[in-house]
Amino acid sequence: MTAESEVILPRHVAIIMDGNGRWATARGMTRAQGHRQGKESVREVVETAREVGIEFLTLYAFSSENWERPRREVDSLMRLLGRYLKSELRKMMRYEIRLRGIGELRKLPHDILAELRSVERTTRNNQRMTVQLAVSYGGRQEIVRAARALARRVRDGKLKPEAISEALFADALMTSGVPDPDLLIRTSGEMRLSNFLLWQLAYTELYVTEVPWPEFRRAELLKALRHYRRRQRRYGKTSEQIAHEA
Repeated sequence: MTAESEVILPRHVAIIMDGNGRWATARGMTRAQGHRQGKESVREVVETAREVGIEFLTLYAFSSENWERPRREVDSLMRLLGRYLKSELRKMMRYEIRLRGIGELRKLPHDILAELRSVERTTRNNQRMTVQLAVSYGGRQEIVRAARALARRVRDGKLKPEAISEALFADALMTSGVPDPDLLIRTSGEMRLSNFLLWQLAYTELYVTEVPWPEFRRAELLKALRHYRRRQRRYGKTSEQIAHEA
């Protein structure tokens, strides 16, 4: 039996890919070199997730706050994103991977947004796995956006306030149609959510590793999945209730 088959898989894994810059600086490299190395981790993690049967993978690629970084670094990240989209499309089609972008995508450079939309259209019918790239994304901003959309429906007489439920609110989020993450992985040891999927992570299992993203490859993902296997997801219930229901 392989290591992969021993793992009880989460349906949806979300990852905060942290530590590229610090990893590079510690080695006398530029931050851009760290991000390029991190792209290789993206490739290997996506391939491994597909191989073991994870249905949804959400990667925190660029936050709404990251626009405040030095212009040179932002430009480098955008170029890296564009190269990734172009280089991985053929593989996405071969392995039936659907790509979705979530975030304030209109802020992306025109050419990068056009490339992202092209890949989304090309892969939209792929069904083996969905990869969500959170780009120019902020969890608080997403919640405000959803609240405004529902408020407009109430104002226009299309929705009664008392009809707003958790399910309806979730459907107004950018991740509509995608189940909430079962497992959140954060690399490089930081103990915070960094404005990522704040609504969706309400009952998600958390896994934080000191391993920086450029070094997070197949073995580290499988390790996180094994750790997830030992968790008991109770959703507010007691262990005894869960055992009885099983």
